[in-house]
Amino acid sequence: MGATRVQERDDEGRADVRWLDEQQQWAWRRFLEGTSRFFEALGDAHDEGLPVTLGEYHLLVQLSEASGRTLRMSALADFLALSRSRLTHTVDRMERRGLVVRTPVPGDRRGVNCVMTDAGYAALVDAAPGHVTAVRRLLVDALTDEEFATLGRAMAKVADVARGPAAP
Repeated sequence: MGATRVQERDDEGRADVRWLDEQQQWAWRRFLEGTSRFFEALGDAHDEGLPVTLGEYHLLVQLSEASGRTLRMSALADFLALSRSRLTHTVDRMERRGLVVRTPVPGDRRGVNCVMTDAGYAALVDAAPGHVTAVRRLLVDALTDEEFATLGRAMAKVADVARGPAAP
């Protein structure tokens, strides 16, 4: 079913707005509710029994997969889809707890690396079973294998478009 086209101009003078049809509107709203409820429930699982928040867990995963468990702050912000300001606040909190440290980038006076400490790695290892159990309960086991694979492919496309034309 195609999107309804409106031929008039809107308040900003834009013409030919492609509004969502009924089926698209239904899917869009299920996406919004599903993702909101998923992240709320997953965040609650972290808050109720895991040593790191969901955001901290995601950050530690990125560092654990990087060479030397180290990433430039700018690359980390990009991987996590966070503003640099928000990342700085998260890293400040994690640094106070000894989970990460910031170090200068060799040969780059302005560059800063974020490095996972042994305590950060231990917290990640401690949190992983509870995190995976919650992800499986809330998402993976709620879908068929085919639906889950389709979701992954669809969200990869959404991420590419949202990242913008300069994305690699």
